[in-house]
Amino acid sequence: MGRHILILNERDLDHPRAGGAEIHLFEVFGRLAAAGDRVTMLCAGFPGGERETTIAGVAVRRLGRTRYAYYPLVIGACRRYLATERPDVLVEAHNKLPFLSPLYSRIPRLVIVHHLFGTTAFQQVPAPVAVVVVVAEWLIPYLYRGVSFVAISESSRRDMIRRGLSPESVRVILCGVDHARYRPGDGKRAERPLAVFVGRIESYKRLDVLLRALGEVRAQGLDAHVAIVGTGDALPRVRALTRQLGLEGHVDLPGFVDEEEKVRWLRRAHVSVQPSEKEGWGLTVIEANACGTPVIAADAPGLRDSVRDGETGLLVPPGDEKALAAALVRVFCDVELRERLSAGAIEWAGRFRWDDAAAGIGEAIDAACGRLGSGGGPLPDTRLSLAIRSSGKT
Repeated sequence: MGRHILILNERDLDHPRAGGAEIHLFEVFGRLAAAGDRVTMLCAGFPGGERETTIAGVAVRRLGRTRYAYYPLVIGACRRYLATERPDVLVEAHNKLPFLSPLYSRIPRLVIVHHLFGTTAFQQVPAPVAVVVVVAEWLIPYLYRGVSFVAISESSRRDMIRRGLSPESVRVILCGVDHARYRPGDGKRAERPLAVFVGRIESYKRLDVLLRALGEVRAQGLDAHVAIVGTGDALPRVRALTRQLGLEGHVDLPGFVDEEEKVRWLRRAHVSVQPSEKEGWGLTVIEANACGTPVIAADAPGLRDSVRDGETGLLVPPGDEKALAAALVRVFCDVELRERLSAGAIEWAGRFRWDDAAAGIGEAIDAACGRLGSGGGPLPDTRLSLAIRSSGKT
């Protein structure tokens, strides 16, 4: 008999602002649903979104019309679901605002932490909202004593322990990658040196550092260009800085693209760049690696886990455009280095499988419910990734 799982997460996979956290959740829980679990997610509504739908086998119930309406509604909706449907376990996904469910329920629970914001919240949302996020995160070690946690990287686990969680309560279960989609192409790269960023365009992603680094590279006489693939709140600032730096002819901004176009960008690029000052893991790092593209990233939490410095890419100090420029020049100009990093990237990406991530989460759920060892056999190869329709969600 399958488990009955209730998930709290702000966004579902079809939400216009869905990202890597949603890809992770639906890859994992879609597989668990295919293996016989009953899975329901309570998430925020959005204009044009149906109140109830099913995505990859997960029953999605949307509350309100905005993220700000969602949080006042989700506590009552969760309590009603617990009382009427009686699930076996409550899974909280912490990648926006903690749900603080120990205040209103006693059901067994598992908390999946993609990353915690800390003071970087002040770069993302208005100050009053950021204060709420910081205070809510501060409460986690006190409210969640005895609760099982899953982190998606060693950096996230260390961050959680520094914040007061016990080491025994936090296990690391790494993300996977869709190898049917993300794989090397014909080896043809762009004619000009090309660096690509793929993901949501937000302030903490530090795309200003990438643009300034591009200016440094071009000042050295290298005809390099950058593609920033995706959309987000910081896009107007990216456009303005591109104009300010005189880089209009050297920066592509294709916006939101489908998965096939995303893969084409990764395969054409000589290098992928992730200058973010904090990530939970770096799903786009492994996606680029699976395409045979090395990654230059900030030596920041999460990214230092997904990038193997000198083997699959290069790490540079966060916020240092000169160091990033120097790394770009190295990868652009040193063919032997680039080919070595590319080979290492493909080998590294091959270690990550969504089936393994789903099996690990299933074991963590069983442990949280006190039924470790009672799970039922291997998960099927559901090829869920091929059914996931969204893109740029990284």
